[in-house]
Amino acid sequence: MALPRRWLAWSALTIGVCLIAGFALRLAAQDDKPLRLDVKLVSLFVNVTDQKGAIVGGLTKEDFKLTEDGRPQSIAVFERQSEMQLNLTLAIDTSSSTYKDRYFEQQAAKKFVHALLRPQDQMSVIEFDTFVTELTGFTNKVALIDHGLDHMRGEGGTALYDAIYLGSKSLGNREGRKVLVLVTDGGDTVKGSTYDDALEQALRNEVMIYSIIDVPIEASAGRDLGGEHALIQLSEDTGGKHFYVDSDGLDKAFARVSDDLRTQYMLGYYPHNQEPGRSFHRIDVTVPRASAESFNIRHKTGYYAEPQKNRD
Repeated sequence: MALPRRWLAWSALTIGVCLIAGFALRLAAQDDKPLRLDVKLVSLFVNVTDQKGAIVGGLTKEDFKLTEDGRPQSIAVFERQSEMQLNLTLAIDTSSSTYKDRYFEQQAAKKFVHALLRPQDQMSVIEFDTFVTELTGFTNKVALIDHGLDHMRGEGGTALYDAIYLGSKSLGNREGRKVLVLVTDGGDTVKGSTYDDALEQALRNEVMIYSIIDVPIEASAGRDLGGEHALIQLSEDTGGKHFYVDSDGLDKAFARVSDDLRTQYMLGYYPHNQEPGRSFHRIDVTVPRASAESFNIRHKTGYYAEPQKNRD
């Protein structure tokens, strides 16, 4: 018996709709795939000052030139004086040699916290002597941070590199700007993490290191400068800065850190035309319209492309 024409037409229409729907679903599934499967946005924070140290504001994306391993890159993201969330770990040296300054450190740190912290920011506090101890986890409640600062104790050696390593690792889980502020009077005296361990961890986690070095400058003759040079280099390589505590005390040093963090440019790019086989990619930023001597441009030296090997 022949089937009705109306039934045949309806069947054909139903089959056609199903085929079209299936094709559309396959296209949608393809469209849902990420456009960049193996390319991550590389972000860096840049500070620009003139020859006298004054902050250079008002620069645009077009003013900057960015290269990776000497190869030009296109700036995809640009912000001035970024309002991005600030995640800051304040790491204070509480070894035996700092005991005499403990009260002044606490008071200056409190002023810094109250002046800097905004509602969108998060801060933690750690102390380091022979060991590294967390006094306050990440929070934006200044009362909790004050409480942590009031409970600084410590004695013994200086686990500086352990503090940088662990502080950077903790910051690595945060979103936004990541800053480690160190307050110390010297170098590492504890057998633990090395300088290279500390620097690699900071770079891998995109942490900027600001070093506040509290030593008597006038007594530099005969003083071991190795620790200070290490702090200076760590700050430069991560795009941070170092400050010595002068006759105005810690208050001024903390204020200079705060000013520096408020006047940064944020540049982001998706790496292309990469040099193969590199585990570490070097970044360089310039302002071509100005002579090389006109501006001092600070940023991290680069980033690691390969996974970190586990420590023993």
